[in-house]
Amino acid sequence: MNKTIDSLQVTASTLVNALGNGKRFTLDAMFSGSSGLRNASYPEMNFNTFLGLVDKVEDVELENHLKKFSCRNNKLAKLALDVDNFRDEIDRAINKYGKNRIGVFIGTSTSGITETENAYIGRDKDTGKLPNIDMLYTDNTSSVQRYVCRSLGLTGVGMVISTACSSSAKVFASAHRYIAAGLFDAVVVGGVDSICLTTLYGFNSLQLISEDICRPWDKNRQGINIGEAAGFMLLEKSANNNYIHLTGYGESSDAHHISSPHPEGVGGKIAIKKALTSSGINPSDVDYINLHGTATLSNDYSESRGLSSVFNSEIICSSTKGMTGHTLGAAGINEAIICTLALENSIIPANINLHTIDDNLPIRVPTKCIKQSLNHVMSNSFGFGGSNCSLIFSC
Repeated sequence: MNKTIDSLQVTASTLVNALGNGKRFTLDAMFSGSSGLRNASYPEMNFNTFLGLVDKVEDVELENHLKKFSCRNNKLAKLALDVDNFRDEIDRAINKYGKNRIGVFIGTSTSGITETENAYIGRDKDTGKLPNIDMLYTDNTSSVQRYVCRSLGLTGVGMVISTACSSSAKVFASAHRYIAAGLFDAVVVGGVDSICLTTLYGFNSLQLISEDICRPWDKNRQGINIGEAAGFMLLEKSANNNYIHLTGYGESSDAHHISSPHPEGVGGKIAIKKALTSSGINPSDVDYINLHGTATLSNDYSESRGLSSVFNSEIICSSTKGMTGHTLGAAGINEAIICTLALENSIIPANINLHTIDDNLPIRVPTKCIKQSLNHVMSNSFGFGGSNCSLIFSC
């Protein structure tokens, strides 16, 4: 294969999810096989499920000059910005490049929907009038990107990508294109999605929510558990081999169905093959694949079929959604950072909660973590409507 993209250095990253605030909690879970999913309730929710809630989001206070952006999604973003020394790394990049030469690309699907939900819940029962809400600064798809730019002091171009569950994987592709075009020297990529009633009830209406803890790849899997997360990476154009690099990406849009994946994984297969081509490696060079692995009957079957048409049966894969839940628009960044942690710490995370192997899935997954040196790992994010993205990270 011919390498077609210049790699981007992953200079810094930060992550908050149901496992804890900071990457170390996720790394600990990767070694121990523990889960952040809990049989929990959420205000106004009237069905049972496990949730991947982040603790104390509601207690977060935004900066005084950014109070108008206050909503659960932006509070979740601030939690991530404040850990893992991420702000210090951004300050270093600003000193090196200038605040207008750093872009901000963020994926989200929920944004500030919770604010609108609360407004409708609190509407005047006699007149139907909603209390005052600021649609521009809270329930607006671009709200989180605008907040992050201002919070970090960045003035470069920013954008939000909202392609359901592939949103914060596709930001990596956009970042590479902008840097390759000479428009930026560095880009902050990320994803933020907070739990809200719209997604909870939406997935429940599609009969995709599991009452039990989710079991990706299990014969008796019942569906997803929804989680929330925020994560960010700083990407730079650099030849420093001491860092992990984004070496490949592939995108596709098969548009097979509005909510169901192609049964043979056609769209995912296209994204996977494009990622391999752009990185200049062969399928046999990939040491580990982080599956989209949502634990629905159709997704796991489709992804397994697509993978088996590209890789041999020896490829090691696992879904980490049993640890964090499906974090929707933040799933891409959540699992991309898990892949970089795997590379840094020579570990393949287990596919937890798996009790009974499904013989209809040709790709096998480990139920215990594996200590192994890794060179190339892939992360798959496949969204509603057939919007797919595969990323390759290398060290």
